[in-house]
Amino acid sequence: MAGISSSTALSFTSNVGTKRLKPEIRSRRSVSGGRRNLRVTAEVKFVNGEEAKQLIAVEGYAVVDVRDKTQFERAHIKSCHHAPLFIENQDNDLGTIVKRTLHNNFSGLFFGLPFTKLNPEFVRAVRSQFSPESKLLLVCQEGLRSAAAANQLEKAGFENIACVTSGLQSVKPGTFDSVGSTELQDAGKAGLVTIQGQISAVLGTVLVCAYLFITLFPDQAAKLLPPS
Repeated sequence: MAGISSSTALSFTSNVGTKRLKPEIRSRRSVSGGRRNLRVTAEVKFVNGEEAKQLIAVEGYAVVDVRDKTQFERAHIKSCHHAPLFIENQDNDLGTIVKRTLHNNFSGLFFGLPFTKLNPEFVRAVRSQFSPESKLLLVCQEGLRSAAAANQLEKAGFENIACVTSGLQSVKPGTFDSVGSTELQDAGKAGLVTIQGQISAVLGTVLVCAYLFITLFPDQAAKLLPPS
């Protein structure tokens, strides 16, 4: 009966806030060889800002910021570790040059986003600072990069990973002590969109003043703005 095997599985689910955790222990034994393998898998926890703060303060999670350098420098959680999932793409092949030029004239100009590529050293960078058993809270600006980073780290054997749902943009001001020139939730704002609101406010003020001037001083307005 060589090759016939039996398996047993024990699974359980624990819910803390909006996070999911499902460790699964599988035991497999070969009838002929008596070999026994034990594997533990766990789903990533997804938490909001307040729950993330509790993970850090109570459960000892370390914060790993996976955003690119520009957003990290604008604002980041104090004492966090920086391991960018994407890095600036400075390759000089023709295809990359064309893509970078298009990017810089649109997304880069309006949103201040750098032209990036996947960081091939991401997992190695995290491994150099943490063991697979470490408790890691991954953060990014919108929540997408941290989820992708969690997937890579899970495959690399990390067992205790949490992410902030919707990223730092959803965190209320003052939730974390931060370092930088702006608030954590605003670190993703750059480029022309940052002055769009200021321009709209100025134009709105000018139009309101013009309307009041014409309404309150019609004679003076008629002299300044003669009919065509």
